[in-house]
Amino acid sequence: MSLQSSLASIENWPVPTAAAAVVRADGAVLGSHGPVDQRFALASVTKPLAAYAALVAYEEGAIELDEPAGPAGSTVRHLLAHTSGLAFDEHRVTSAPGERRLYSNAGFEVLGDHVAKATDIPFGEYLRQAVLEPLGMTRTSLDGSPARDGVSTVADLVRFAAEVQAPRLLDPRTVLEAMTVQYPGTKGVLPGYGHQNPNDWGLGFEVRDSKSPHWTGVSSSPRTFGHFGQSGTFLWIDPVAGAACVALTDRAFGPWAVESWPPFTDAVVTALRP
Repeated sequence: MSLQSSLASIENWPVPTAAAAVVRADGAVLGSHGPVDQRFALASVTKPLAAYAALVAYEEGAIELDEPAGPAGSTVRHLLAHTSGLAFDEHRVTSAPGERRLYSNAGFEVLGDHVAKATDIPFGEYLRQAVLEPLGMTRTSLDGSPARDGVSTVADLVRFAAEVQAPRLLDPRTVLEAMTVQYPGTKGVLPGYGHQNPNDWGLGFEVRDSKSPHWTGVSSSPRTFGHFGQSGTFLWIDPVAGAACVALTDRAFGPWAVESWPPFTDAVVTALRP
């Protein structure tokens, strides 16, 4: 199956609207399907954008990855890696920092507040200045929680995916750190997919490794990293395949996505092979 045919298979997803694209590190869009300029709610695909902005703040010297942030004993690194101990959607502590991988929207909200205070710029505006504007992501915005309130298009997110593959806004070593497992061996729950041991994450990006079940495909390399969102959205980057894929929909994540996404990704990855 060709890459274009693989992308066109989103027509079979049980969703009102879907758009998808594949992009290389040099920004070349290898294929797309659907309304790539339509704005969709990102839900948690907001988090990689927020994390990238936080890493810009780190490189600018506004924050340090290992400075205190969040609950006692927690750092910026803990917040980015979902190991601060904060609960999923509540600003309450449920475990000691570094003990478990507790996926936390609250942690990213604390992170956003921390960056805003350090830079004296509201986080949504900082994201715009640090990431969105330089990349030409003119149809992307964040008005609300840095954990889940981003809105964007496939066309904009392929710009971001190209940036992550060949960084211009950050030192490549910082991006390598972001896609490297933080606090290795930490177990926890991957939302929608249950307990994972280990439940590997980098800095704002989930790392696939050997997780099963998973929202990417069995053909995805263990080095694949990215994020999916409860609004039926995902972004993955597979360094072995040499490309990234973005898919946005307007139907909430559920059994349909668990069933549809892995074979879609497998078809895309297979089509990318020489």
